[in-house]
Formats: sequence, C-alpha cells, structure tokens
Amino acid sequence: MTAAPLSPRPADRARYDRATAPFDAPLAIVDLEAFDANADDLVRRAGGKPVRVASKSVRCRALLERVLAREGFAGVMSYTLAESLWLARSGFTDVLLAYPSADRAGYAELAADPKLAAAVTVLVDDPAQLDLIDAARAGGAEVVRVCLELDTSLKLLGGRIRVGARRSPLHSPADLADLARAVARRPGFRVVGIMAYEGHVAGVGDAVAGRPLRSRAVRLMQAAARRELAGRRAAAVAAVRAVVPDLEFVNGGGTGSVQHTAAEEAVTEIAAGSGLYVPRLFDNYTSFRGRPAALFAQPVVRRPGVGVVTVLGGGYPASGAAGADRSPVPYLPEGLRYDPQEGAGEVQTPLLGPAADDLLIGDKVWFRHAKAGELCERFDRLHLVAGDTVTATVPTYRGEGHTFL
Repeated sequence: MTAAPLSPRPADRARYDRATAPFDAPLAIVDLEAFDANADDLVRRAGGKPVRVASKSVRCRALLERVLAREGFAGVMSYTLAESLWLARSGFTDVLLAYPSADRAGYAELAADPKLAAAVTVLVDDPAQLDLIDAARAGGAEVVRVCLELDTSLKLLGGRIRVGARRSPLHSPADLADLARAVARRPGFRVVGIMAYEGHVAGVGDAVAGRPLRSRAVRLMQAAARRELAGRRAAAVAAVRAVVPDLEFVNGGGTGSVQHTAAEEAVTEIAAGSGLYVPRLFDNYTSFRGRPAALFAQPVVRRPGVGVVTVLGGGYPASGAAGADRSPVPYLPEGLRYDPQEGAGEVQTPLLGPAADDLLIGDKVWFRHAKAGELCERFDRLHLVAGDTVTATVPTYRGEGHTFL
C-alpha cells in the first residue's frame, strides 16, 4: 500500500531537513522554487512595468543577480550610499539610492568616478542635501544623478491627522517642482527620477488574523490613500516634467501594492523586494499570496520536559515598533509556540507544544523571520535549496564583509 503524500508544510520540512543534513544549525536557506515563483508573481502583478528590486529585502549579491536576470526586473533600489557604490563597482549598472545620505567620503568617490556617477542615482528632498554633496565633492566634477522623493502620506482634517511614514517633506506637486527647479539651476546635478513609496499601503497588512474590525479599517484607509495619492502623484509628475522634460523614471509601490501602483499611468516602474522572500509580516495581505522562501533553522539542544524543547538562540527581532509581530515565528514542524514568559531568546529559546515531543537533540526547528533582508544580518551565508538538495551556498552582504546598516 502506497503511503499518502505529505501535506505541503510537512513535505517542505522533510525536503529542508534532507537538503541540509550535512550542515549543522544555526543556518539559513532560500528555497529557489519558492523564490522564483514569488518573482514571477511580482512581474505578473506589475502588469508589464519593470520591477526594481529593493536590495535591503534581499542583502545577497547572488540572489540580486538571479532575480535581475529574469524578464520583468530592471535595476536595484539600494539603502545606503556605501552599498550603492559597492554594487556599482560589482557590475550593477542601475542603482537607485532610496534614502538620503550624509556619507561625505561616499559622495567624494561618486563625484570623482565616471562609472559610479553613471550607475548610481541619489535621493534628495531638501536643498541642504545638495549643499552637503557639493561640500563633499573634493574636486570631483562628475554630474550627480538625482531622484526627488514625494511624501505619500495621507493627510486628513487639514493635516491634523497623518497616515504614513515620515519620509520626505515634499508633499505637494508645487513642493516637488520647486526642488526640481533648484536642482536644475545648480551645476553638477541632474534630476532623472521621482520616487514615492506608499508604505502605509504597500507595507501594512489588511487581513490580520483575529482582528476583523482593524483589518476592515486598514482596507478603508488604504483605498482612500490610493485614490488620493494617484491624483497627487500624477500632478506631481506633470509639474516636474514641466521643469525636467527628459525625466527617466517614476518609481512607486512596494510588495503589498504592486498591482495598484502599476495601474497608475504616471508610474513607470515598481519597487519590490520583500515579496521574493515573503517573511511572516506578509501573511496578512489580501492583495497577494506568496510562498515563504527564506527560512532559518535552530538546533534542538535541550528537552526540559513534556511538551517542551529548547533551541539554541533565535532571538532575531525585526525593526519597527516593538511588538510580538516583530519576532520570528516557529514554522516547521507545525504546532510549536513560544513560552510567553521567555519569548525568542538571545542564546536559547524554549518552544512549547505537542510537536516538541517528537523532536530529538540535534533536530532542526525552522523559523520565518518577521521581515525580509534583516535575516541576512544574522547569517553570513545562505544555502540555496532546489528540491531536497543544496545546489549552492552563497554569501550574504555580511558574508562578504559588509554591514551597511
């Protein structure tokens, strides 16, 4: 009699355990089948517009190269100037720095090197940032490519209520056009793009388990925010194009809002990265369903009693407002949970549940991180799994000696 096939999660656990049997935990993997399927889903949702991959959500050069080799992806969205320059020196030819920088040495290097200046675009939302760049040039005369950032936050009741991240101070089309004119008047700079990241739409789950009223409120907020931003973004792009007719790109979106942002005519490219790994915070979305691709394993080192095992380490919290949703989640085997008195620990983590009694010393427990690329700050390599085999082991940024933030 043929045994019934395993359901997806136990089958995945069996594959991952077989693939990594030669390796001791702690370790981290990326399931290539899931990674590629998630990449295909991002391209499908982008509806023909190129997807610029957010490097902070990947933090592994080999995987950035893998996804950029796929149809539908073009360019990198980086998170520090040092990272941007490193990627450009490594052969990446289109790098958009998504955050302002005060890295004077980096700006001096950028302004002195034609290859770097052609590959890297920096973010500006304040004339003082132009002053800093000019003061840091150290004689470098290369033209610095500039992207302007539009504040996407939703303001209600005359601005007394604000929904959205506190990023750029440039909220109105006139604000953006004024800065475009300031850049245009200034030798050594050229405006090439606009960025507008609607994190309150792309990065906030709208289907939180057990919280139906909050989820409905989030959906209503996001629908209103999308409508308001679409009109304001189109007006801002038109205002800047009146100053800079040869604008190269208008970047918007994020993993949770790809298809909505792509529907805006004014947007020319979509930013996404977390949707490749699909960490636990992206379980709470109605806009898409991805496959968990990045996981880490911790070894069982103790069995304190019935229904309890202890794994080594595991306390890898994600950035953002502190809360239970910032902790990794025990994923495989199913049925494990944290001890509420201890949570995920720095050097050891007790796990409770019936599944604990089937685990032996040395067995692996698989976890999902709350956010995407931050997992790579804990591991210097990723084992790439295809089927039940590790096909390659590649360094993370940390494994290449870089911790950019």
